Amino acid sequence: MCSAGLFCVAGRSAAGDADRARLAAAGSEAASFADWLAWDKGDHESARSWYSGAVKAARASGNALLTAYQIGTLAQFEAHAGNGVEALNLARRARRVLGEQRPALADAWLLTVDALGHAAAGDQRRADRALTESRTAAEALTIEQEPPPWPWVFSFTPDKVAACRVTCGARLQLPKWVLAQDVEALTTEHAKQRALLVLDIAAGHLAGGRVEAAFALASSALDTVLQYRSGRIVERARAVRRSLTTASPPKVVRDFDERLHGVYL
Repeated sequence: MCSAGLFCVAGRSAAGDADRARLAAAGSEAASFADWLAWDKGDHESARSWYSGAVKAARASGNALLTAYQIGTLAQFEAHAGNGVEALNLARRARRVLGEQRPALADAWLLTVDALGHAAAGDQRRADRALTESRTAAEALTIEQEPPPWPWVFSFTPDKVAACRVTCGARLQLPKWVLAQDVEALTTEHAKQRALLVLDIAAGHLAGGRVEAAFALASSALDTVLQYRSGRIVERARAVRRSLTTASPPKVVRDFDERLHGVYL
């Protein structure tokens, strides 16, 4: 009777632990959605707070894949925010959580996070190496055609690496990186992501001295702002505009300034 009673208590405890793990995982996913919304609105302080909550809840769930994913997405956020060193440190932490048996998709994805971190830090050579390794890994994934492990819900393809190279090229002011990949990168069906890529391509044209082409593209990205009210896209558009300093901007730039001034979120 005693052993039976102990068994029942242990069983209830195990069931309770499993429930708590599931709730923590669900909480992590909910916080992840909230941090994405905050980032999209351009509210970086709230985004960091939600990212922190997503990581803590993932750790509480005991799921290494979820924990690494949330740390990696925080690293991605910091890289886009210009904090290259922090992004690289977080990417290394995500790898440590997974250990040596991490899925191939996680490796390929974290290499793009590395590339973004190196680009934010101004290191072209290391960014290029990370992108090359990521593309090789993505091509292998495409051949194997294995379903992505949760919490990844989309396959990792060479197109995603091409998009990352465009973004890195824009940060590093390398027109060749941007313009060589623009067609492949724009195959994304996500409207907001496509608008951000268009602005990165615009930055590439601007770095190459093609002002008219740059602001024609940048202006087209503002259509997405009006439709989706994305503060992140607005901030990226403003960054493109700040990169041009001239006392007498051409008409395409003046028209862009008027449209950007008229955007209220």
